[in-house]
Amino acid sequence: MSSEEDRARSTSTSTQLPYQRNTSPERKRIRISYSDRYIPNRESVNLQAGFSLKTESAAKVERTTNRLTENELDIQRIDEANRTFSEVLRSELFGDEVPSSEPSRTPSSSNSDMVSAGSVTPPRLHTSAPSTPSRNLFTFMSPSARNTPTRQIGGATLDVENEVFSLSPVRFHSQKMLLSPRKQLRSISKVPFRVLDAPELADDFYLNLVDWSSTNVLGVGLARAVYLWNAFTGSVNKLCQLGEHDLVTSVAWLQEGKYIAVGSHRGIVQIWDAEAQRKLRTMDGHASRAGSLAWHGHILSSGSRDKTILLRDVRAPGSYFRRLTGHKQEICGLKWSYEEDKLASGGNDNKLFVWNSSGESPLLKFTEHVAAVKAIAWSPHQRGILASGGGTADQRIKFWNTMTGCQINEIDTGSQICNLVWSKNSNEVVSAHGYSQNQIAIWKYPSMRQVTALTGHTCRVLYLAISPDGQTIVSGAGDETLRFWNVFGKGRPEYREVTLLDVVPQLR
Repeated sequence: MSSEEDRARSTSTSTQLPYQRNTSPERKRIRISYSDRYIPNRESVNLQAGFSLKTESAAKVERTTNRLTENELDIQRIDEANRTFSEVLRSELFGDEVPSSEPSRTPSSSNSDMVSAGSVTPPRLHTSAPSTPSRNLFTFMSPSARNTPTRQIGGATLDVENEVFSLSPVRFHSQKMLLSPRKQLRSISKVPFRVLDAPELADDFYLNLVDWSSTNVLGVGLARAVYLWNAFTGSVNKLCQLGEHDLVTSVAWLQEGKYIAVGSHRGIVQIWDAEAQRKLRTMDGHASRAGSLAWHGHILSSGSRDKTILLRDVRAPGSYFRRLTGHKQEICGLKWSYEEDKLASGGNDNKLFVWNSSGESPLLKFTEHVAAVKAIAWSPHQRGILASGGGTADQRIKFWNTMTGCQINEIDTGSQICNLVWSKNSNEVVSAHGYSQNQIAIWKYPSMRQVTALTGHTCRVLYLAISPDGQTIVSGAGDETLRFWNVFGKGRPEYREVTLLDVVPQLR
């Protein structure tokens, strides 16, 4: 019984297996059809980008249009070498008959493209591939048949540009191209050539404590005292020291470089004779600190935390002759224009005003900045062009045409702008930055391409001044250091002492 039951059970099991196999779904085969050939879409493929050989650094330069990389000098040399090689190669292959990228139509081809009576001829497609020169590249020509200059030596005619007897592997035209003087690449040292300690140099955005005179003497305000550093001798002299409860908030040299104005925390402005180290006069008028000063001939302007600007005639006995009001917060930047009687003022109220010494209301009001405007610079190369920089929330350098009252350009620097200086020797702008890069940037105007960036300060660069010869800039920061940079000169500048004959030429 047991064997029969086992045999029946196995038979039933074997009969169910085919049934279960049939109930499982069949796998469908996916048929892939293959075409006989593949025709690519040439319009969607950038063949020039696919086959061009460019280094990684060169590609980075193309992506960064306004700012150069750290090895910008090497990149410039590589680009110059590549351009020279391309010119020599083209000259060797084609000579004077250099093929153009867009070949011009011949009269016959242009006529064939015109619509004739009863038929339309499709226009020809012109490619950008170089055309074959009309002459044979390997045709031999005797030297006498060439149009080359000759020289008579000993009764014989000598071809001075004879390529047959030349020892150079390239043509005479290519030799002149290779031997021609090239544009010298500008190399700016990113290391300061001098660093001076400036203990107690205030880390205050609203102060102006560094100024460079026309006689090459640097004035620096440190705490309660003003020090003078002579660039000729390297000596440091203490000019003055304020009272116990006072601080130096601004310094500014007269254009001639003999007198210096000193602003204090109490709102007092003093004028000192730097050569005699003697105080000439004291002028009041401000209710709070005088953080900015600017000279315009015999007129001294002072801006204060009391939101006013005072115009002072140092020849008159009074402290000031006009008070300018308009800003809603502290005045932190003042600059007079070079040729015109215009004063630019920047305030903590994010406003930039342009004044005239003969009026009490601003001529122009610029309100586009969204942070405090301390950095102000007039262009010494173009009349009426004014540059201004905003603080941490703004980070933009804006350029204004004060003749028309319009903004002409701007650039986002990416960090707080603490100061601006316009170069005297070249049309370039130097900007000092704070949070968060703490660097000094040099920009080419009007393209605003960054030439280089100078780093080294560990705190925001609040103070900036340029030497009288326009070759060196000095930067001061909250790290209590003064750094001197060779920016617009090839080497260390050679200073010449200014004498009386330089000031008064008719005495010669």
